[in-house]
Parts: sequence; structure tokens; C-alpha cells
Amino acid sequence: MNRRHYPVSLLQASQNSPTLARLIELNADSVSMLKAIELLIPSALRTTLKAGPIEEAGWCLIVNNNAAAAKIRQLSPALEAHLRTKGWCVKSIRIKVQIPQKH
Repeated sequence: MNRRHYPVSLLQASQNSPTLARLIELNADSVSMLKAIELLIPSALRTTLKAGPIEEAGWCLIVNNNAAAAKIRQLSPALEAHLRTKGWCVKSIRIKVQIPQKH
């Protein structure tokens, strides 16, 4: 088999790979979910959040400090309920702290 190596766009790659297409779809859903709850998050905390992976048991939010994680944990029942009203089947929101790396 003679394989040619040439660049392809992300769209082309996803069209040729169901697995990659599914990952792109899950990522888009995660970002949409974050946008859907944005107004429920205190404005000072919005910059500390990133959309994380969607898994069978729920959705993961990534925060960059422990204080933000504690506040988001307090808000999570309301956030979960809001997402369900928007049509997402979110059983739980997991909070993960990811400290930004210094360069």
C-alpha cells in the first residue's frame, strides 16, 4: 500500500472518521452547555471556567482555582437543572481544578 502524506482540513478528517466526528460534536455540545449557563455564573468567575468533556455520567467543568471550584459546586444543582430545561440530559456536573501552568 502506497500512502500519500498531505494536509487535510479538520472538516475533511472528520468526514472520514466517525470517531473524530463524534469528538468534535461532543466538544461543540460542551462549549454550548457552558454558554447556556454563563449568565448563572457570577461574572468574576466566568473567566475561570472552561468547558470539559461530556461523559456518560455527566459533564465536566474545568476551573483554575479551588475557590472557584467551591463556588461552582454550590451552584451545580441549579446549573444542572438549567441545562436540563435547555434539553441536555445532564445527571451531574463534575468540577476539576486545573492550575494554569506558568511559562
